[in-house]
Amino acid sequence: MSAFAMFSLKDPSLLAFQQRRNDENMKNLFRICQIPSDTQMREIADPLAPDFLRPIFNEIFQVAQRGKALEDFVFYEGYYLLSLDGTEYFSSNTIHCDCCLCRESQTGKKSFYHQMLCAAMVKPGKREVLPFAPEPIVKQDGTNKNDCERNAGKRLLEKIRQEHPRLPIIIVEDGLASNAPHIRLLKKLDLRFLLTAKQDDHEHLFEEYFRAHDEDRATCLSYEHPSEPGVSCEITFIHDLPLNKSNPDLRVNFLMYTEYAADGSRRKHFVWVTDLTITEANAPTLVAGGRARWKIENENLNTLKNQGYHLEHNYGHGHQNLSVVFAMLMILAFLVDQVQELCCPLFQANLRKVGSRRLLWERLRSHFYHFVFPSMRRLLEAMLHDRVKEMPLPPRYPARRICACHLPSG
Repeated sequence: MSAFAMFSLKDPSLLAFQQRRNDENMKNLFRICQIPSDTQMREIADPLAPDFLRPIFNEIFQVAQRGKALEDFVFYEGYYLLSLDGTEYFSSNTIHCDCCLCRESQTGKKSFYHQMLCAAMVKPGKREVLPFAPEPIVKQDGTNKNDCERNAGKRLLEKIRQEHPRLPIIIVEDGLASNAPHIRLLKKLDLRFLLTAKQDDHEHLFEEYFRAHDEDRATCLSYEHPSEPGVSCEITFIHDLPLNKSNPDLRVNFLMYTEYAADGSRRKHFVWVTDLTITEANAPTLVAGGRARWKIENENLNTLKNQGYHLEHNYGHGHQNLSVVFAMLMILAFLVDQVQELCCPLFQANLRKVGSRRLLWERLRSHFYHFVFPSMRRLLEAMLHDRVKEMPLPPRYPARRICACHLPSG
């Protein structure tokens, strides 16, 4: 709980968090009676298996689901979009553990790093995302080979389907996922898919597309961009094409989107394969869903790295699972913040008032440090309505406030 509180408050290091050891607000707001030392925190968290934390993510998700917060995330015909992407969050030439991945440069220099595969519920046009528990990409026990994103994807999808057996999901992923074993797994788990496909990786698929296009079996839609005058859009789709020569029985639907500038030059081009039936009516919606894959990078990973969460900062590496556990607790804190941003009027009002998440965290830490609050609600109310004068000072302050004009000169 102390580690979660550290990431919830966006403290930049364990040392900064240690300064809160006698803070009354830790007891009032986080129900922590005694904060462990940084060494003790590392020793407690290091041996924890990452899957130990997964039920906490699911509990928060279920609370949001019961509170109807997921209704705004419905994408198409009751389905939710779940975007998957991998990220690296630790790298060192010297520090490493048994779970570290290892790479060797052309000069023979080794570096050690950690990666994880993240999943987040997204929706086109919606700023908030709901992160699921990530899957670490780690070296497996008893092997010398690195784990990979494909193996982590298999483990993660099986866990998600086990934890949410009836949730209607459309998986959106990059071109690495549009391969036969992965698509067969998605079908087995009853997960619909909308996967990026690149021509260099799917020569046979694109040959079949060109053949079908020449035979007039393709459907084409053209329209002007709704928000950019002069930009034209074109959607082309074909049903029932073989994914590749090796798997002729694995049939997919082909969806292509192209944007042209006013001078006729092509400026954007995307291709997806899907098991969803494509029509002229739903094609623009599916295109928007495919492009929403980027939200896991922009609204999720970019936020964690650049908006106060310090994902790439090394809070402690440990000997077993410490780095992974800390990364998962940070994403858990991000999930709680996203649920508040979706559902809490006080949190929303404070965010509007300051204008950015980073400024919100700074003000929250300042209030947390300088005044005593009985609850998080009172803290947010004091921030919003400037009521800190009504709040008691912590024991370390002998007086309410000393104005600079009352200080002796010199």
